[in-house]
Amino acid sequence: MKQRTFVDHIRVYARAGRGGNGSAHFRRGKFAPKGGPDGGDGGKGGDVILEVAENTDNLTVFLFNAKLIAEDGVPGGRQQMTGRGGKSFVGKVPPGTLVFRADEMLGRIEHPERELELVADLTKKGERFVLAAGGKGGKGNVHFKTSTNQAPAEGTPGEEGEEGYFYFELRQIADAGLVGFPNAGKSTLLGALSHAKPRVAAYPFTTLQPTIGVLDFPGFSRGTVADIPGLIEGAHANVGLGHDFLRHIMRCSLLLFVLDTAGSEGRDPIEDLEKLRTEVNLYDEQLAARPWLIIANKTDLPEAEEGLGRLRTRFPKIEILPVSAESGTGIPEMKARLQELIGKRPE
Repeated sequence: MKQRTFVDHIRVYARAGRGGNGSAHFRRGKFAPKGGPDGGDGGKGGDVILEVAENTDNLTVFLFNAKLIAEDGVPGGRQQMTGRGGKSFVGKVPPGTLVFRADEMLGRIEHPERELELVADLTKKGERFVLAAGGKGGKGNVHFKTSTNQAPAEGTPGEEGEEGYFYFELRQIADAGLVGFPNAGKSTLLGALSHAKPRVAAYPFTTLQPTIGVLDFPGFSRGTVADIPGLIEGAHANVGLGHDFLRHIMRCSLLLFVLDTAGSEGRDPIEDLEKLRTEVNLYDEQLAARPWLIIANKTDLPEAEEGLGRLRTRFPKIEILPVSAESGTGIPEMKARLQELIGKRPE
């Protein structure tokens, strides 16, 4: 199965259209061989606009078109006719797109909110943001006729449109985020909880991009859960593309740490949880301070009973939800608990 290209951060160049020049035309005719000025105004330059679209979940389109150029306005015409405005460029972005002002020469940005100026946080479907405004059209010579200047010879030029470099970063919007090491069973768990169909296989790093699952609860409420690719030690320092993955839980109000309770991959669930908590804390202390639960997965395996007991002893004050994503054990109880924590009626 071929993995589709997934882009969640990219630098782009935007240039709005230049305003059309004002016309310096003079009225001429059979009965007005030396008529007065009648030059029209130039049209406004097109804007560069970002629109939050419902049917896109990444920034891949900008990988193939990183120059967002709007049309220039048309110059003014005779008989005081205003030139046509330039066509705006409308770029579709997914909900959760952050827009930063950037430099022309931009290397890798680990924490853009600390290094760049944030200009927009686009979260609502249908929301629009003018990234670069088009220039105003110039004035035609008709505006400059006075009692002492009956024949102004020229209009004014149109204004240049705004331009600049920008850095887009996508942070998925979800109520809760699944955090765990590879093969902890996050993707299987998300599929069991929701209608999402993430790729699942018995080897690490099956998940290469975030997946959002929608959980429909009784009473017409719902919540969303993000499955990010499995972390490895050093993720906070971007080992294993840790930053590319961790950014997608920055908007989550609840973190769900998914553990292989049975240690079926030769790992210790307590050590795994301590390492995961450390990685999240080193990446962002505010993220680590948010509410969190332990999802003790793979309880269908014989070794899980001992691992579950050790987790309860080591973390007596942390809520633990025992589940088996593979067999479905504990899934209804987990879903009911999530309804209490993140369930809300859609707008």
